[in-house]
Amino acid sequence: MTKTVFLSGSRKIGRLNDLVRHRLQNMLDQEFHVIVGDANGADRAFQGYLAEKGYQDVSVFCSGSSCRNNVGQWSVRSVQVDPKLKGRAFYTQKDKEMAAEADYGFVIWDGKSEGSINNIFELLKKGKKAVVYLSRSKSFRNIKSAKDIEDLLEESEISISHRSGGSSLIDQHLNDFRLSQQGSFNL
Repeated sequence: MTKTVFLSGSRKIGRLNDLVRHRLQNMLDQEFHVIVGDANGADRAFQGYLAEKGYQDVSVFCSGSSCRNNVGQWSVRSVQVDPKLKGRAFYTQKDKEMAAEADYGFVIWDGKSEGSINNIFELLKKGKKAVVYLSRSKSFRNIKSAKDIEDLLEESEISISHRSGGSSLIDQHLNDFRLSQQGSFNL
């Protein structure tokens, strides 16, 4: 059975280093189906790598009727979104669908992008794991619980600049995720 991986990352990251390229190559060697967004930054960098390798088992997800980037001319999955939505809200529905379809997530994170961390939450809410590459420390983290995300946030700029009042979307995600985990326990 083919496994599907959701590739995502910060728009400010436009290049893949050797550590990330090695992990991606592992996915290709295992013949994963790859789903990726159409944004500039990490999405476009992922697409560039996949095209360079001639990898064909790729689907590009786009919000609305047209893709911003489809480097390899792969199949397109257009997600219909309310055209009145703007900014991050316009792309969130596409990201949710990608998280629902994926078996795993692979995220390159700069420690700042709320869109990337939201994708990790979407995967976790659906019972899926993510591997996160922290670009600042050049290290990988396996994320499978709210505690893992809390630890990840401690290393980020979000923990300082966006969470001071405890009312950010990230704090809401953490609280929701903790509550959902409380409903299940082992006897």
